[in-house]
Amino acid sequence: MSYQAQYQAFKQLGLKLDMSRGKPAPEQLDLSNALTAALDGYIAADGTDARNYGGTIGLPEARELFGQLLDVPAAQVVVDSSSSLSLMHDVIIYSLLNGVPGHAPWVQNPVTFLCPVPGYDRHFAICEARGIKMINIPMNEQGPDMDLVEKLVAEDASIKGMWIVPKYSNPGGVVYSDAVVQRLAAMKTAAPDFRLMWDDAYRFHHLGAQKLAVANILDACAKAGNPDRAIVFASSSKVSWAGSGVAALAASPANIAWWTRHAGLRSIGPDKINQLRHVRFLKDLPTVETLMEQHRQLLKPKFDAVLEQFQACLGGVEGVSWTRPEGGYFIDLITPDGAARRTVALAKEAGITLTPAGAAFPYGVDPKDRHIRIAPSFPSLDEINKAAQGIALSLRVALEG
Repeated sequence: MSYQAQYQAFKQLGLKLDMSRGKPAPEQLDLSNALTAALDGYIAADGTDARNYGGTIGLPEARELFGQLLDVPAAQVVVDSSSSLSLMHDVIIYSLLNGVPGHAPWVQNPVTFLCPVPGYDRHFAICEARGIKMINIPMNEQGPDMDLVEKLVAEDASIKGMWIVPKYSNPGGVVYSDAVVQRLAAMKTAAPDFRLMWDDAYRFHHLGAQKLAVANILDACAKAGNPDRAIVFASSSKVSWAGSGVAALAASPANIAWWTRHAGLRSIGPDKINQLRHVRFLKDLPTVETLMEQHRQLLKPKFDAVLEQFQACLGGVEGVSWTRPEGGYFIDLITPDGAARRTVALAKEAGITLTPAGAAFPYGVDPKDRHIRIAPSFPSLDEINKAAQGIALSLRVALEG
């Protein structure tokens, strides 16, 4: 049977699967249902009544917890909001309007960001919405092309920042090497107020048995004489409940003071009740690691199913490859030039909604139209098996023209 005939038969299954985002499955969310009973009182460790106003930088025990998770002193941690993306957005806005410590507002001159690609579409959306020019930086197995990064930041003072997902990157699954971290921390920049937006979204989200680690960027920056360069972001969004988690920002003392000053104007304090119940549920690093092992047991079979179907249906096809991530939430399916958009459209016709082709690049434009982000987490294992077959068939049909 031809691939076209197989594709037409597949369409008759009547699937309706949305794989456009890396959402935790209901079974993963159920792992944290004890959050509902974790709140056994409203008084924090310092006597704060969590039901009331105040606590701009977060409760002491919440800061201690994230300090332990991120391997930084609690004094250098802010816990605020339910989403790290909102903290990233605020850092960009504060920098544009007010400037970072000791420097003029970014908005006074053109601003450029370096964007490792393929990367996270929501990072790029923030820049596009705020008029920040973006430059693509190719990725390799160790991280971004550092020769290019070092050249650009040394020459162009408009380059004020760089987006980074250092571990199990979205969508390529890259883990930054120690050498790359050191070069990012120490590189000479034409802009003295250059910032690394360090999105540590998948720090504990392992798929393999080996728990890979990334060097501590705040320590590396301090040792290199650039203590204010990096701002680290993290959250419990894919640890506990995706829509009701807690988010954290870690940075130098100067950056924490800067954040506190500006955040105090937009809020009288975060949701401290949510912070308390998360502290009492998550407790400490060993508890978080145990919980994340339960997540791994649910996620790994789904990733394995996609990889097995791709190998069976696409193995040996010229120009086709895919990543085999050791953690995170995505697989990057790489097609021959010019085939990604057509594949995504065909998958949509077959009942499988994927992230738009090109979304992993600034402005939604993949120059070679090759990358498709696969998010296996949300559907059931049976659905994932079918979806992987449908995606593979869609690519086969796209390649036939």
